[in-house]
Amino acid sequence: MSTLLERLARVTRRDAREAAPATKAAPAFALYADGRACWTPRDPTALAQAGYARNPVVHRAVRLVAESAASLPLIATGPGADRGSDLLALLARPNPRESGGHLLETTYADLLLTGTAYLEAVTLDGRLAALQALRPGRMRMLPGSDGWPAAYIYTVGGRSRRFDLPPPGAPEVAPILALSLFNPEDETGGLAPIEAAATALDIHNAASAWNKALLDNAARPSGALVFAGATLFEPQFDRLKAELAANYQGAANAGRPLLLEGGLDWKPLGLSPREMDFVEAKNAAAREIALAFGVPPLLLGLPGDNTHANYAEANRALYRQTLIPLARRTAQALAVWLEPAFGPVDLEPDLDRIEALAGERESLWRRVQAADFLAISEKREAVGYPPERPGGA
Repeated sequence: MSTLLERLARVTRRDAREAAPATKAAPAFALYADGRACWTPRDPTALAQAGYARNPVVHRAVRLVAESAASLPLIATGPGADRGSDLLALLARPNPRESGGHLLETTYADLLLTGTAYLEAVTLDGRLAALQALRPGRMRMLPGSDGWPAAYIYTVGGRSRRFDLPPPGAPEVAPILALSLFNPEDETGGLAPIEAAATALDIHNAASAWNKALLDNAARPSGALVFAGATLFEPQFDRLKAELAANYQGAANAGRPLLLEGGLDWKPLGLSPREMDFVEAKNAAAREIALAFGVPPLLLGLPGDNTHANYAEANRALYRQTLIPLARRTAQALAVWLEPAFGPVDLEPDLDRIEALAGERESLWRRVQAADFLAISEKREAVGYPPERPGGA
């Protein structure tokens, strides 16, 4: 685009010099075109800085999902429910420095921002003593001969520690649990939701930066320079172009007023923020970000049908479609990982203690209670409770 405009300007100046009389100068003009788009690098560190640290929509979506999923109570179910008390006690107090809710919140946030989360099982004298989260950016996987992870190397402060994984079916707990979201291009590394929303994230951040720069520079739109005096020579044209690129290009210089001299005139040609509908563009980008994280836009304060009924329905959708599946798959992975220490135990979120789903659970209990053709044990199984013990216990 810029090359075509430069050629057009040069040809116009040349034709004007050839056609105009020596005593009268013909008008010349210079056009200015914008540059290319700049995208955030698709790596976890850059996306976390541009998203979680700088974008309010990403920050709130990550915190909403991580904190809400971590607050879901877990219960032991299945044949090994009696052995689940020790496992639940460890998850409630995984290490002396933090609670179980904080550990799970860190795990869920790592999944959302990097696609992968790591937990370490700390053993003392052959006994499982603690669980702690490790930073995904400091972990490196070493594949075995079959391509699956054989060991992990964790590096912090210039020091590295190696964790060798036992073979499948070994009687001891593996030192590292790697949780990952589905990635069609990698079997071991997950694809983070923030990476899927990277384009919308850049649009949202760029719109905010442009609006801020426009306000700082008197909120004036872009345009073109028209030169109605003597003909611009090549050095003058190149100098003018360099000054425009250096002082008036990009979001940081949006709307910056021009200093005109020597017959230069300013002709606004660009669209104003209102004409470009930046507000709607930001809202559309914010909705795409919320969609990637599985959060209804209404819960993030985005414009929409802000009614009480819609809010309640959006809250239930958040639990049913995002929080419960995330908590369930994480709880199952923890139970399988720690099975050598606690035996086979099934962990599930306790749906009866989720206030947002109280109406659904009440409707289920009412329907099951009215089913006279079901035995007590069948009714208990239908609502998710273990079978009744002998003797009515």
